Formats: sequence, C-alpha cells, structure tokens
Amino acid sequence: MKKHICYFLIILFTVISLPLRATDVNDASEMIATQEVQVVDINKADVETLVLLKGVGEKRAKAIVAYRELHGEFNTIDDLLNVKGIGEQMLEHNRARIKL
Repeated sequence: MKKHICYFLIILFTVISLPLRATDVNDASEMIATQEVQVVDINKADVETLVLLKGVGEKRAKAIVAYRELHGEFNTIDDLLNVKGIGEQMLEHNRARIKL
C-alpha cells in the first residue's frame, strides 16, 4: 500500500509541475522576442523610436528629427552623417537596424 501512495505522489507532483514548465518555455520565447533587432525607419520615426538605436539618446534623436524637418527625408542611410552628433561608428553599429 505504501508503494502505491509513493507512486501516486510522484505522478501527482509530475502532473502538477507540467504547467509550470510550459510557462517557463513561453517566458523564454518572450525574452528572445524582445531581444530581437528592431528596425527603425529614420524618415518616419519619432524621438521615442529613434532612441532605440544604439548610441542615440534623446538629444541625438531630436537632432535627427530636426534635420529631417529642415532638409526633408533621408535619401540614404549615410545621410545621417550630416546630423550633428552622428558619426561613422554610431552609424556602423546601427546600419542593420535602420531603414528608409
């Protein structure tokens, strides 16, 4: 009889832990999704979106928006180099994350 109780408890705990494991798998996939590279359209993005780029804080993001409003849309990604505070290194770090 004791063997049956032990087996029952083992099966019970196994069944109870299954939903917990499934939750952990979902949490892991959500973390991976949030770490994916986010592509930013520099011709349409607002300041809040531009700060998602590496090395771009609020000041640089505002400079990008101001440059765009003054000169029109960017024709190439390299046009960002005309914005004060944007250099080659920052541009190279973000080239894959920028679209027109």
